[in-house]
Amino acid sequence: MSSKTDIQVVIGGKVYTMSGYESEEYLQKIALYINNKMSELNEMPNYRRLNSDMQKIVLELNMADDFYKAKNQIDLMEQDIEEKDKIEYDLKHELISSQIRLEEANKEIESLKSEINELQKQIVKLETRAYHK
Repeated sequence: MSSKTDIQVVIGGKVYTMSGYESEEYLQKIALYINNKMSELNEMPNYRRLNSDMQKIVLELNMADDFYKAKNQIDLMEQDIEEKDKIEYDLKHELISSQIRLEEANKEIESLKSEINELQKQIVKLETRAYHK
């Protein structure tokens, strides 16, 4: 387990101490995400008119919305990966079956070539006998 990280970050113009087992870079990215979300909301005139409690709730709702949209996207990607894995499995199975059929067909071809060769030898023998009579 990695060691605990304590860093100072600025969120909404105030300095906070963030602690966690993630890297400083990761914790800074979290603070940056919150600041960006706050800036995005502050561009909306109706948001600025809300009292601080309502602003906090709207910020939290927006962050939860981002989270669930990202989670939904991940779920869709995981389903897509599962479907592609199944298709890959089916294709591999089909490839193996085709390779087996090809090997069997090649064996049959070799057998038929051998049979043709034997028949040609018999034809030559018969023609030779017929020629000598």
